[in-house]
Amino acid sequence: MRRPSIVAAAALLAVGGAVAIALAAPPASADTQICAKYGSTSIQGGRYIVQNNVWGDDTTQCINVTSTGFAVTSAVHNLPQNGAPAAYPSVYAGCHYGACTSGSGLPLAVSDSRFGTISTSVGMSYPNNGSVYDASYDVWFDPTPRTDGQNTGAELMVWLNKTGSVHAAGSQVGTVNIAGANWDVWYGNYGWNVVSYVRQGSTSSLSFNVSSFYRDMVNRGYAQNSWYITSVQAGFEPWVNGTGLAVNNFSYSIGGGPTTGSPSPSSTGGGNGNASCRVSYTKSEWAGGFTANVTVTNTGTTALNGWSLGFSFPGDQHITNAWSATVSQSGSAVTATNVGYNAQIPPGGNTSFGFQGTWGSNDSNPTSFRLNGATCTNG
Repeated sequence: MRRPSIVAAAALLAVGGAVAIALAAPPASADTQICAKYGSTSIQGGRYIVQNNVWGDDTTQCINVTSTGFAVTSAVHNLPQNGAPAAYPSVYAGCHYGACTSGSGLPLAVSDSRFGTISTSVGMSYPNNGSVYDASYDVWFDPTPRTDGQNTGAELMVWLNKTGSVHAAGSQVGTVNIAGANWDVWYGNYGWNVVSYVRQGSTSSLSFNVSSFYRDMVNRGYAQNSWYITSVQAGFEPWVNGTGLAVNNFSYSIGGGPTTGSPSPSSTGGGNGNASCRVSYTKSEWAGGFTANVTVTNTGTTALNGWSLGFSFPGDQHITNAWSATVSQSGSAVTATNVGYNAQIPPGGNTSFGFQGTWGSNDSNPTSFRLNGATCTNG
């Protein structure tokens, strides 16, 4: 997270949300130790930047940077658990306070078809030494394609784990199933929207498509499709100690490929036009219940490497379970995101997923579908 204004800093008391300042990042070759408050270094030829980022405390914290992540080697934080965290040591792709990684393709408009292909994964280690922390992603969005300063759109946090009595920013507003897990959804505003997804049951590793969480934010009214994604970060917010916390590996990709060089669009079309795709929706219905099968066809000339399909029910349908996709619903809005084995759709190819649900007075079929933010033909 970034260093906020004085007003925002006061508001961040009792908030689990990160604030960060990134300094110019020299490259790291062998393992590099960083103890400077806002020290940072690049890894993998500039593909990622690792930052120490002790924004909320004046005690010393040191991290050991490796070619794939980092580990906190020394920390003596001891802050109240109902206040702001001490730091956000993390690794990121994208642009953060003027420090940009190479080949990330960020900032990128959410309406760009490539946004639906942005995926990330992380593997973490947690110490058993009484440390109090959260382990979380921090994904930033802004109304403009800015590369420096404080983003003013939304901050998406994805919590893999937490200890002690700490909680996410704001208050809990719901629950949702995304990326194969149940999440408690928290919301607060501190000059920008902070939307946190806190996993019900901790995990030390996670892989997900960024759009699967962002679509839920949009559906809840906390984000807009006209904004830009600026960075994808993963790390820890410690309140007490923190020694031993480690990101063992981190990855980021756009368009289904590596993040070196300029990314190529994974599909034709964009958020303001028609995508090269077709969607068919077939249904079996009975009194109070139904099943549906959805087939997504790539009618373009390039492969789709990762996809997210959005649509809205015209009736009062409610999805109870799904298969061959990660499906979330907020009100009438539905978002379906690929699972691992069907992420790629070759030109002329298709993939299908299905779900079961209930209905009361209206089970009409949805008529408009958007794939990776762009409208598909129906039929």
